[in-house]
Amino acid sequence: MEVLYLTIGISVIIAGGFLIAFSWAVYNGQYDDRVTPSIRILFEDQAEIKKGSDDNQTPLS
Repeated sequence: MEVLYLTIGISVIIAGGFLIAFSWAVYNGQYDDRVTPSIRILFEDQAEIKKGSDDNQTPLS
């Protein structure tokens, strides 16, 4: 039974550490990039078009 108390205590400490790390990341602006996700969708189509045009080339041999 003591092992159960020990594992619960350790898991609460680890969860608290993750919560502190997440709070620190949010406070320091790690998740403030609001421009890139909206622009990324525009450039993926162009990358696929370029990739698709390379597939249609015939070998020179």
